[in-house]
Amino acid sequence: MTSALPFDDFRELIANLPPADAAAGERVRALFAKADKPAGSLGRIEDVAAWLAAWSGKAPPAVNRPLVAVFAGNHGIMRRGVSPRPVAATANAVELCAAGGAAVNQACIAYDLGLKVFDLALHIPTGDITEEAALDERGCAATMAFGMEATAGGTDLLCLGDIGVGNSTVAAALLAAVLGGNGADWVGPGSGADAAMQARKVAAVDAALAFHGSNLKDPLEALRRVGGREFAALAGAILAARVQKVPVLLDGLAAIAAAAVLHAANPAALDHCLLAGLSPEPAHKKAAERLGLKPLLDLGVGHGEGYGAALAAGLVKAAALTSSGMAAAIRN
Repeated sequence: MTSALPFDDFRELIANLPPADAAAGERVRALFAKADKPAGSLGRIEDVAAWLAAWSGKAPPAVNRPLVAVFAGNHGIMRRGVSPRPVAATANAVELCAAGGAAVNQACIAYDLGLKVFDLALHIPTGDITEEAALDERGCAATMAFGMEATAGGTDLLCLGDIGVGNSTVAAALLAAVLGGNGADWVGPGSGADAAMQARKVAAVDAALAFHGSNLKDPLEALRRVGGREFAALAGAILAARVQKVPVLLDGLAAIAAAAVLHAANPAALDHCLLAGLSPEPAHKKAAERLGLKPLLDLGVGHGEGYGAALAAGLVKAAALTSSGMAAAIRN
């Protein structure tokens, strides 16, 4: 049984998502068809430009205020020995981003992207999902609402990433809950787990699935029970972007797990999203295939922290400029 009010607004929002501006996308495709070049010679760049136009409502499209939003959270399941890294590594990674020394900082400089890192109460880990809910409904809804703030300030391309030691185990539990399967189907090495640690991860996921049982049939209940703060915030950011006509790039296992929650609630919920790339984590490719998401890049990047999304944003910006530049040439 779900509890009463906090999720109600989100349920209504997910059920009534705005559609794409199909006409804007078709205008971009028509523009490429008129250009002095072999048909289809720009490959997937044409698709990216049309996608950008359809979900921003601008043809030709433009990317003027791109933002990489990285959500950081800690997890009670860490007490089960599911990561070779200490809990403190989450805060250390956030501090490195703040100091400008993380990989994502350099990609943002290279492609002129904004960067915001959201510390989601790192001093208060979520509940241990093997024996309690990660969050109560009110807390999960509030965190989703906080994630929606990522679109503030005129953002016109939202690139989503995460930081969270232990969250590959949480992602596995969430993917199993909404896409089906058990721990062995979704658990991987994460940040370097050996065979014994992976076995503990599998056991933890299976324990969580058994403990929460039929409550996981509802996607938002699954999010609050076996997810975490960064997962809730990512889901909120994806929803806010849809409402505000902001195209989204997804990066990392946590982002795709959060996206899977929304897809389970409404299969059209991710139409405004593209997958930046695939990490080496086996569950990432499996989830992408189940959700119908094809990666823009295939660089084997598993670093996290939104780095892959930042790299893909450079490609999206190039697609937008290609479209607008060729449109100007045709007019002239």
